[in-house]
Amino acid sequence: MNYELSVHELRKRVDPVSLGIKDTSHIERLQGIIGQKRAVDALQFGLKIKDVGFNIFVAGQSGIGKMCSVKSFLEDIAKEKETPPDWCYVNNFDDPYNPRVIQLPAGQGSKLKEDMNTFFNHIQKELPKIYEADEYTAHREEILNKLAKQKEKASQELSQKATEEGFAIQATPMGMVIMPIKDGGVLGDEEFLTLSESKREELQKRQDRLQGEIKGAMKNIRKLEHCTREKVKELDQKIALHVVGEVIDELVEKYNDFPKIVNFLHETQEDVLKNIETFKILRQQKGATYPPSSTPSDLQLETMQQAMLRKYEVNVLVDNSKQKDLPVIQERNPTYNNLIGRIEKEVLFGALTTDFTMIRAGSLLRANGGFLVISVEDVLRNFNSWDALKQALCSCEVQVEELGERLGYMTTKTIRPQSIPINVKVVLVGQPWFYHTLYFYDHEFAELFKVKAEFDIRMDMTKENINDFMSFIATFCDKEKMKHLDNEATASIIEYASRLAEDKEKLSTRFGHLADIIREANFWTMEDGESLVKSRYVRKALDGKIYRSNLIEERIREMIDRGLILIDTVGEKIGQVNGLSVINLGDYQFGKPNRITVTVGPGDNGIIDIEREAKLAGPIYSKGVLIVSGYLVNKYMKGKMSTLTARVVFEQSYEGIEGDSASAAELYSLLSALANIPIKQGIAVTGSVNQLGQIQAVGGINQKIEGYYDVCRVKGLTGDQGVVIPKSNVQNLMLREDVIEAVMLKKFTIWAVNTIDEGIELLTGVTSGDMQNDGAFPPDTVNEKVSRQLADFGKALKRSKDFLGNVSGHRVTS
Repeated sequence: MNYELSVHELRKRVDPVSLGIKDTSHIERLQGIIGQKRAVDALQFGLKIKDVGFNIFVAGQSGIGKMCSVKSFLEDIAKEKETPPDWCYVNNFDDPYNPRVIQLPAGQGSKLKEDMNTFFNHIQKELPKIYEADEYTAHREEILNKLAKQKEKASQELSQKATEEGFAIQATPMGMVIMPIKDGGVLGDEEFLTLSESKREELQKRQDRLQGEIKGAMKNIRKLEHCTREKVKELDQKIALHVVGEVIDELVEKYNDFPKIVNFLHETQEDVLKNIETFKILRQQKGATYPPSSTPSDLQLETMQQAMLRKYEVNVLVDNSKQKDLPVIQERNPTYNNLIGRIEKEVLFGALTTDFTMIRAGSLLRANGGFLVISVEDVLRNFNSWDALKQALCSCEVQVEELGERLGYMTTKTIRPQSIPINVKVVLVGQPWFYHTLYFYDHEFAELFKVKAEFDIRMDMTKENINDFMSFIATFCDKEKMKHLDNEATASIIEYASRLAEDKEKLSTRFGHLADIIREANFWTMEDGESLVKSRYVRKALDGKIYRSNLIEERIREMIDRGLILIDTVGEKIGQVNGLSVINLGDYQFGKPNRITVTVGPGDNGIIDIEREAKLAGPIYSKGVLIVSGYLVNKYMKGKMSTLTARVVFEQSYEGIEGDSASAAELYSLLSALANIPIKQGIAVTGSVNQLGQIQAVGGINQKIEGYYDVCRVKGLTGDQGVVIPKSNVQNLMLREDVIEAVMLKKFTIWAVNTIDEGIELLTGVTSGDMQNDGAFPPDTVNEKVSRQLADFGKALKRSKDFLGNVSGHRVTS
């Protein structure tokens, strides 16, 4: 049977003419998400369902453009919806530490803020004027003069009464003093003592009676003063009401449909009228004269005035005045403050202060009514953010508060604004393992993110997807202001996308990586002054990317060529084969041949995996070795005891080994050692095997073939070299052009097999031999020689055990 692959099977070609374009500038620009129908359906479902908890987790490998695609998709959806409302904070005059929240239609928040700014600018300007007006001064003087007259009258009456009683009233810093008089003069202490006791008692009684009348009069005067102050205050408020009430009434009429605003306006008017004296004092302070040591600066006066007027401001927390549709917010740094919001502080007269005007919205509030997109990795880095996000989604509201207060650490007094209800669809974006980990270990996650939209790393290479792929290229070139690709360069990018997908019938969706290739190709195009990106520039970009990353690969090839790493590419050896592995450097992968050797002998230890014994083998590699043991038992030793001790090793391997793609190579080497038939060293092998001897597909097939080809090229191509791969991997072949050319020139060959028997025939040139009805294999076949060798091992093992038994049964004496 011919297992050799033809040149056409080694790579899928994309005919530039079949694309139907001259260059990508003539292609319709990209609409929607490419090749992700499952994810798009999930997104549409998640966005349409309004129930609580149906937020979305977009899962997919990095580099496939999840974030950009999702954001673009959401922006398209957002265009069809009504703009969400504004959210404002205003002062709570009853409890300033608990600011009130107000909801307004989009754009009305900034108008309310502007109206309130106009209001307090108006009262700042007009209130001082009315208190300097002649009319106000006249009214005020009239009230004060009336008080003065009443006080004068009361004073005269008291003086007259005192005179009648033989006393004089004198005002002192300590109050009103009553002194007895005699002969028109004040009666001194010495004279008072010369009076008779009865006379002194009479004077004391009259003095006490007069003192009571004075107290009564003073009480009446204080009442008059209080009444006067109230009248002045009433006058002040009445005058101020003309200034304040006129504006407030207009605003009440304007915002009559919003009860919370009307209430705020009435409270504002009441507070202004209640604090007229503060306005007057502040106005007077500006013109007052102070001692040099205590003169308040203009800045201090301005700060005092701002602090007083700030309570009438409106803090527009979320302003959607410029928003034409639903907000789509991508939070790139989801710290607690950026996500929930913050309460800022300022230093006022040496102390930290805050109020409702210093509350700032986080992205949850800015996205309220729309969509919030967050990288799950970023939000999980901020533990407090993750908990706060879940709490907000569970309660459907956001409470802007200090993180310290939330955690119970803060003891200083601060404001606690009213919470704001939210209706936001949160879209988390991340790799699948984040979803699985959170689903299993965070019970709230499953209740909050009930929709999973999974992005595939591949898409079918259909005509529709190819057209979408070209639309992506065209859109990307326009967006980045780069040269467009001609049809040959476009075909090269499509072929490279198929190679990235490791499938001839698929295209990779790693658009970030593909975009970088286009950028590099554009660079070389610009360097040469071309108007279009051509295929040679795409190849140059790909070659350049490899060259910048393959230093280790070249050093390994050099070591193989110089004999530091032992790899035979010519001749034949028993129990030795070239296996193939892939080394992953993160940004670059390459294939590397590994010499695998096996030694065999009689025994009952089975196959000893030296890598596992040295603790260099991973679990999947060890599983592959155990499967090889299962194959031997199933094919050659059914119903028989193990008669084999074999040791298998990756030669010159000093790091960990993982994967089962070398299990077929190990089995070939083992069969060669048992049958004593040499293996052609020019042929390398890859593929995993099951216990039935079927060859199974492996990953990195292109890198493995190319890696071995490069070694053979360095050591010298003979025409007898090549690689045996699983038949099921043919669909994954997208080999380099130089490898295909070598195959075309018969300098290198690639074979594809389905079973171990097919592979061993290629490697040894000896027929494998099918089992006959009697359970035996045809003579001089590989399987017959293996079976005979195992039988011989059994006999040798029995003789050894019999000998040891006889020796142990005799007592040695001297």
